[in-house]
Amino acid sequence: MDFGLTDEQQQLKEEVRRFADNEVRPNAREYDVEEKFPHEIVDAAAEMGLCGATIPMEYGGAGYNAVDSVLIAEELFAADPGIALSILATSFGTEAIVDYGTDEQKERFLEPVARGEAISGAAISEPDTGSDVSSVSTRAKKDGDEWVINGNKMWITNGTVGDFFVVFCKTNPEVEGRYNGFSQIVVESDRDGFESEKITGKMGIRASDTAELILDDVRVPEENLIGAADAGFLQQMNFFDATRTGVAAQGVGIAKGAAERALEYAQEREQFGRPIGDFQAIQHKLAEMYTNTEAARNLTLKSAWEVDEGGAPNTTLASMAKEYASRVAVEVANEALQIHGGAGYVNDFDVERLYRDAKITQIYEGTTEIQKMIIARELQGKGF
Repeated sequence: MDFGLTDEQQQLKEEVRRFADNEVRPNAREYDVEEKFPHEIVDAAAEMGLCGATIPMEYGGAGYNAVDSVLIAEELFAADPGIALSILATSFGTEAIVDYGTDEQKERFLEPVARGEAISGAAISEPDTGSDVSSVSTRAKKDGDEWVINGNKMWITNGTVGDFFVVFCKTNPEVEGRYNGFSQIVVESDRDGFESEKITGKMGIRASDTAELILDDVRVPEENLIGAADAGFLQQMNFFDATRTGVAAQGVGIAKGAAERALEYAQEREQFGRPIGDFQAIQHKLAEMYTNTEAARNLTLKSAWEVDEGGAPNTTLASMAKEYASRVAVEVANEALQIHGGAGYVNDFDVERLYRDAKITQIYEGTTEIQKMIIARELQGKGF
């Protein structure tokens, strides 16, 4: 196995880091405090091809592979997770269209996202449904050549700024089997009966837009169905396999950003007449932070590498990467704040924000507990 990056990947990593240093980091506190979506920064990122980065080139995307996307996420999240998520999630949900959509759907939905002219979203969770995806209550009924959709979706990224959403819903409640009868349907946000309400007061990733969606007799044409009817659950599980490696990369980025800031502070902050980085207690913290971050990075890159080599995510490895990298993000951010002491408890320093942002990586795209269940089931050959 080759552990080195290609020249193109190294250049990509450096270009994204420069963008993050120039556009993201200087504005991070403002967007966090005001809980506002960074439209101007997202537009600038779109010009660089960072929005819809994995959308195939034939539909206007950059066509980056899984390893490339991990490198992009790490650099952006090291700068600021809230703005980073706003950039990378502009194409959230389009994975289903890439994998299962018709040519017409790909042209209609992927191309505007790739150009930075549209924002997508994935509407899965509901007020009473999180980890148990098979318990969604949103229903879609066929009426002539239209689908009529009713239900509520909760914690939806891009909820008030998105132009369309891939909605996971029940289309055949009569079919037997816990995982049967689900479909994914594209719903445009300008449809009658579609409403969204922004969720504020989040602990972290405040620049990223999160909302509740209300679908009240929303009608969409039958051609908005993605793939075959009632095949949505397997589509959704494949979606999670892919996005969990992405969340692992987010965790690596947060850990990297927190560790770098802690090292810088330890070299500048003096106590007892010398930099605190001279003290063994701080040195041990830094050593563990960087070691664990590197371990998380390699596990995440291996998960992405398997996608590029094999053409599909490795379910076990994706969950391992997500569980471990998210745990490292939380632990490293905690230690980084500890190194900053009282100064890290206020937002004069970035570690306060990274500390708050890190926790979400253990929750969305499947909680830590769910990842451990998946890993154990896969090891025993039981699947979902």
